[in-house]
Amino acid sequence: MSRGPLPRYEHLVASGALSEDPAQAEAVARLQSLHLALRNHKDRPLLPWRSKPPPNGLYMWGGVGRGKTLLMDLFFNHTSVTPKRRVHFHEFMQETHERVGAYRAADDKAKRRWRGYDRHNPDDPIAPVAAEIASQSKLLCFDELQVTDIADAMILGRLFKALFAHNVVVVATSNRPPDDLYKDGLNRQLFLPFIERFKSRLDIFELASEQDYRLERLVNAPVYYQPFGPGADQAMNSAWSRYICGADERVMEIEVKGRTIKAARTARSAARFSFDELCARALGAADYLALTRQFTTLFIDHIPVMGPEMRNEAKRFVTLIDAIYDTRTKLVCSADAEPDGLYIDGDGAFEFERTASRLFEMRSRDYMSAERRQQQNC
Repeated sequence: MSRGPLPRYEHLVASGALSEDPAQAEAVARLQSLHLALRNHKDRPLLPWRSKPPPNGLYMWGGVGRGKTLLMDLFFNHTSVTPKRRVHFHEFMQETHERVGAYRAADDKAKRRWRGYDRHNPDDPIAPVAAEIASQSKLLCFDELQVTDIADAMILGRLFKALFAHNVVVVATSNRPPDDLYKDGLNRQLFLPFIERFKSRLDIFELASEQDYRLERLVNAPVYYQPFGPGADQAMNSAWSRYICGADERVMEIEVKGRTIKAARTARSAARFSFDELCARALGAADYLALTRQFTTLFIDHIPVMGPEMRNEAKRFVTLIDAIYDTRTKLVCSADAEPDGLYIDGDGAFEFERTASRLFEMRSRDYMSAERRQQQNC
């Protein structure tokens, strides 16, 4: 049985992989308490009168690079409650809308087979969708919770009311305090019950660390290594190890419009790919935007000098860099030349000059310290 996130955190600090940070230490203590409360909680769905309410979840918010993803890693990987799921909030809402659509498209007979079907309100998809989600996850961990889409805002209050009624516990990270979610959004008054419900079922904790660890790990060393060779490969490996800070790597599959993108190396909100994995395959803007929504930092190995025969790869690379730049995702890469020497002869070479300019800018401290942007539409 897992001992929780605290022992792992203490080990990382003792080994020097993490620096001591009072704000992070307090957050870990709260997560350890939640781990113990979840381990001791007994849910009795067949005897609801004997069940006790589950413990409150936790909402951690703070600026970029303060360690929220690291702390979520420690908690999710070292808590024993099952079933559990960790998911980017944007991805979760996409899935929810797909489930709502599937329920609405079903005939009456099919609807009755859904968990949570309400015969008094058979056309309402929220109760069945919430029951389906709750059957798969008693613990939901959300990365980067923010709400900018009115379609999300309009269903969140009822959805989470139903999820909490199923005793689902939520842990979430965000760059914003709860009261700033969907700030200035259309019909925001209809969204306010969601905020109040979240504040009643999640303890709110500001991760008020003064240190931007993500920025520190990136700007203290180059992020663009060239030319190819053992030195560049070793530098990329060192940068990756420094960034993931002892986290376990895992494989992740990302669904995009019925297709699956496999990310073979992911850890701590970062993913590592080769150039061929991203640009020698038939991927497009929707795929690259999905990656930038999922990961805050991308590592790309072996970007080659491209000639006219690689115009398709060069075009995909332009689209990839546009997605990375527009969302202010961070990039660490190795290449066989400086940006302005990567594609100088071939279809679209003139347009590539903008990509080269962006690659130069993406190495600056101003870019590295910029807040991420969300893209809702592909």
